[in-house]
Amino acid sequence: MNRFDRITAILIQLQSKRVVKAQDLADRFDISLRTVYRDIRTLEEAGVPLYGEAGVGYSLVEGYRLPPVMFSREEAIAFLTAEKLMEKFTDDSLQNHFSSAMYKVKAVLRGTEKDLVENLENQIMVTQRKTNASPSGNILDTLLKAISDKKVIKLEYKAFGNEESLERKIEPIGVFHEYENWYTIGYCHLRDSYRQFRLDRVVSIELTDELQQERTSLKEFNEMRERAKASLTLQKVIIRVDKAMALYIQEHKHYYGFVSEKVSDDNIEMTFLTQSPQQGFVRWLAMFGDQAELIEPLSLKTDMKKLLERISEKMNL
Repeated sequence: MNRFDRITAILIQLQSKRVVKAQDLADRFDISLRTVYRDIRTLEEAGVPLYGEAGVGYSLVEGYRLPPVMFSREEAIAFLTAEKLMEKFTDDSLQNHFSSAMYKVKAVLRGTEKDLVENLENQIMVTQRKTNASPSGNILDTLLKAISDKKVIKLEYKAFGNEESLERKIEPIGVFHEYENWYTIGYCHLRDSYRQFRLDRVVSIELTDELQQERTSLKEFNEMRERAKASLTLQKVIIRVDKAMALYIQEHKHYYGFVSEKVSDDNIEMTFLTQSPQQGFVRWLAMFGDQAELIEPLSLKTDMKKLLERISEKMNL
């Protein structure tokens, strides 16, 4: 990126937040702090109304705006791709908001970029592996509003294995997407502790006027969760898998604590750190056990044998 483009990008970033730290600019553009200060002086000399505070960051004077920004060809493609993902992995309300925003983005594209987006629109497809990959209705949208406004929400929630739903009041602190599902983390008034909720199990959601209490942030919660994970007793498991089969288990190996692998001519040796190898791991290994060898720990072979015997009995084999 040349200096002119970088200074323009810095100005756009200054418009995107109330306060922008010099270190954030240095990290984004991979430049030194001295270069950041020089670029900021260039903007000031060009008449851009900036003010900065040591240890805080830089801000634009309220009301200052650039004229409409032109998007590059690559940015136009990125927007289009994001729109396709939004259609499949967010709820109806967020999809509508994003579609509305995309009309505004397309409105300021140059003619060539408009043609590009139109030509690619039907050439990008995102499919779902599971029908419940995206929340229904306005669940995700309501959660994000509650997090932003620090409000309590009321859920009708059906926990795993329960036929009946329970009403919960929670203080959501964040959302995340993992293993093909959306989740929220929040302080549950019913359980009097933080809980994780899977959004496809939410029957209904309501935003209340009740303010959240100051408890913790998502970042702090994740740090606590990582410390808790670190304190768990994990067991090392090593398996050797035929290369032909390894291709089919790549996607799910991370669910079972995958750490590393060594590739040889005919097979792949995989190492895992798992909390309960006698349960979930052994059952997963049974799916492709005819093309795998258990290297360590040997005690798992006994667990595998018992599992296969129970399956044989159930199947009347």
